[in-house]
Amino acid sequence: MEIFETGASSGKKKEQNLLALSVLLGGLFVGSLFVDFVQLATGQGFSSRVAKNFNVLETAGKTWVGYSDPKISVDVISDDTCETCNPDEALVWLRRVIPTLEATKIDVNDNKSKALIDRFNITTLPAFIFSDSVSQSSFYAQAESLFRENNRSYFFDMTKIGLEPGKYLSLPSVGEGDIVSGKDDAKVTIIEYSDFECEFCKTFHKDLTDLVKSYGDDIRLVYKNLPLSFHVQAENAALAGYCANEQGKFAPYADYLYSRQNEWSKTTGTQKFKDYAWWLRLNGRQFSACMDKEKYKDKIADDSNEAGNFSIQGTPGTFINSTFLSGAVTKEELKDIIDRELAK
Repeated sequence: MEIFETGASSGKKKEQNLLALSVLLGGLFVGSLFVDFVQLATGQGFSSRVAKNFNVLETAGKTWVGYSDPKISVDVISDDTCETCNPDEALVWLRRVIPTLEATKIDVNDNKSKALIDRFNITTLPAFIFSDSVSQSSFYAQAESLFRENNRSYFFDMTKIGLEPGKYLSLPSVGEGDIVSGKDDAKVTIIEYSDFECEFCKTFHKDLTDLVKSYGDDIRLVYKNLPLSFHVQAENAALAGYCANEQGKFAPYADYLYSRQNEWSKTTGTQKFKDYAWWLRLNGRQFSACMDKEKYKDKIADDSNEAGNFSIQGTPGTFINSTFLSGAVTKEELKDIIDRELAK
């Protein structure tokens, strides 16, 4: 009997406890709804419960959209003194593909910028360096090959998707083995990346070399090879140019290659290039041995890799001191730029 009474008493207490808990939870729920309502009505934000259950919310005249990607920060290195370095247009595009982006502009002369430029070997401005969170984004999953990671930061090369460099921070090197005409101390150095099988390069190279002659010792011209992959004979032509340069005959041989472009570009192998060497009175045996050994294959690869480092993807690509020209321009335009550089 005592046990039964004790059990009944215990059962009543449990019911009372459950009732009290229900009242408490109910009050909290109502209170939560009240907080949600007040926040929405006053424009002070949303509770985490509301934000979790809805992807689109409106308050205070604004629409708030939830994204699955994390917040992503990007440091944009630019130069306020350089009009063509303005990153605003690129940032508009980036925010379309990365809506959670937060950008911070930093000047090229800032110590942080200098450290990032050294770390990633950055050659052009503007430059975009993302935080580690970008690796968790849907954009990164689609464009991973365009990023370079270093110490949990990610450099995104916008030139690979068509953004023209606003400014070059350094220039291609000129060293032993390069095809050079003119004095080392010339006031203007012109570096031409070209492809003997490129139609536009044919006219451009003639205009450029004719113009350079008229300036005498004021100009140094450097020829570098960028044989494009879709030109079947471009690499063999580049090899032939280096083999001719070995005998001090690059200029006449290059002129002949361009003038006969429609002829040799339809052939295969290297015989036609060897025939030209004999015709131009080079040492034919030396030239043939040079071609057969592919003696300058590594040098051509170095030229192409260097072009890639400077975001040069087509030919002709030309530096006139620090001014870069993408594609062929007229002889008059070339002259204007050279005169401007000489006047500095």
